[in-house]
Amino acid sequence: MPNKNSSMGHMPQRTCVVCRSRKEQDSLLSFILLSQGIVFDLRRRLQKRKYYVCHSRQCLIGLDKWERQQLKRRFAISNHKPVFSAAAAAIGKEKR
Repeated sequence: MPNKNSSMGHMPQRTCVVCRSRKEQDSLLSFILLSQGIVFDLRRRLQKRKYYVCHSRQCLIGLDKWERQQLKRRFAISNHKPVFSAAAAAIGKEKR
């Protein structure tokens, strides 16, 4: 959402947690991290600390590793099952 007080049309920039590239906020998927795992905020309505990830297949695959590290660091959870690697692989197979 552009800043209504600015005539420049500023768009907020956010960083992908996997590839660390900076992009416009609208071009990234936002999500929050809970002790149960990742919850995507597609409507951008949740009032929690948000993280952002690219739509690319490689970033979705890398999201499993990032999630595992964050869950271990923040919630001391070590028995994490990878979800996004399998989903990204399935998406890649459908596009062929």
